[in-house]
Amino acid sequence: MSSLLDKRLVVVTGKGGTGKTTVSAALGLLAARRGKRTIVCEVAERERLAALFGVEELGHKERELAPGLAGISIDPERAKADWLRHQLKSGALAGLLGHSRLFQYLTAAAPGLSELVTIGAVWDLAQLERRLGGSTYDLAIVDAPATGHGIALLRSPKTFGDIARVGPIHRQAMRIHDFVTDPKSTGVVAVALAEEMPVNETIDLGERLHHELRIAIDAIVVNGLYPERFTLEEAERMRSLDGRVPEPTRAALGAALAEHRRARSQRSELRRLRRSVEAPVATLPFLFEADLGGVGLEALSRELERKL
Repeated sequence: MSSLLDKRLVVVTGKGGTGKTTVSAALGLLAARRGKRTIVCEVAERERLAALFGVEELGHKERELAPGLAGISIDPERAKADWLRHQLKSGALAGLLGHSRLFQYLTAAAPGLSELVTIGAVWDLAQLERRLGGSTYDLAIVDAPATGHGIALLRSPKTFGDIARVGPIHRQAMRIHDFVTDPKSTGVVAVALAEEMPVNETIDLGERLHHELRIAIDAIVVNGLYPERFTLEEAERMRSLDGRVPEPTRAALGAALAEHRRARSQRSELRRLRRSVEAPVATLPFLFEADLGGVGLEALSRELERKL
């Protein structure tokens, strides 16, 4: 864990619906508890972080979530305006060009530009000297899009650098590319569930990162693991009672056995994942709570500290 949190940027990605935002928030709490000035960045204006910490919507501005921990929801359009202002060295000129219809058409037609300016904004948050000013942080954690879009986000600087070939866009894009592909500065955490499709996608993610960007997954977090409450012998004895107990008890036994089957299936997928990857795999328990609040997040962050 120390080596992961000693990096400048940690990218959290994985199949959609696996709990990437929760893991990003838990990592942020852990880093802040260790004395690191940390910011967690959402992309694509999803605004899930604010709900986890019980604060107002973040918007495209840095706001404190907990002691030592800030958050921001990066708006690609605002990031584009910030990038334009930095390139032109003039807020007035950037505003004039940014609001022109022709510029909007051109930027909308440029594939991957939103990803480039978004990863540029994330990169800036991870720098000790920021281009546009603002607070500096020891660690930036990005709650990245799901697997395919997450790879596109990391790949966009190299794509634009190759297209531009020379000039300021090429130089800036390659600076970002070098940073996000340098294992000393940037780490990748994959989040999965112990189910067939998320496990398959996590294995594929590792292969794609290696082939397309020459980087590796630093750690895998398997989220929502059910507890193993019964042994196989206990489960068999419970099944043997079917039909010999009153209806309310039968329903409870059915629910317990269903959870037992799910827990066993999860362990099988977890073993398959561990056999297929080189990165360390940590697990987080399923929390039987309607809303995950501060207490739950703190518990998950301490679980990560113990297992990673």
